[in-house]
Amino acid sequence: MQMQDCLFCRMSRGEIQVEKVAQNEHAFAIRDINPRAPIHCLIIPKVHVDSAREFEWNHTEMLAGVFMLAKDVARVEGVWESGYRLAFNVGDAAGMTVHHLHLHLLGGRMLGPEG
Repeated sequence: MQMQDCLFCRMSRGEIQVEKVAQNEHAFAIRDINPRAPIHCLIIPKVHVDSAREFEWNHTEMLAGVFMLAKDVARVEGVWESGYRLAFNVGDAAGMTVHHLHLHLLGGRMLGPEG
């Protein structure tokens, strides 16, 4: 399922052109436009799920695809060996600005504690 006016769904459909770092059948990865670290990519499922609150058992294959793509992005971006952080924001108070599930991959420097 996709939403007509969702920014990430429009990217997935090709209506908005973006440079993809990597992709697989379940997700695509782009660089964050407001990076919080030298490496900050978003791994975005091709199907619309508002947030982790909406996870259902039928999302398991999609989630596996998201995490497998995160591994590929870590290699492509050169942080596989040094380490990186993976994080989902859930809801406005967590800083979620686009309500389409996406996984943040951050690295390229020593990362401090969150929260």
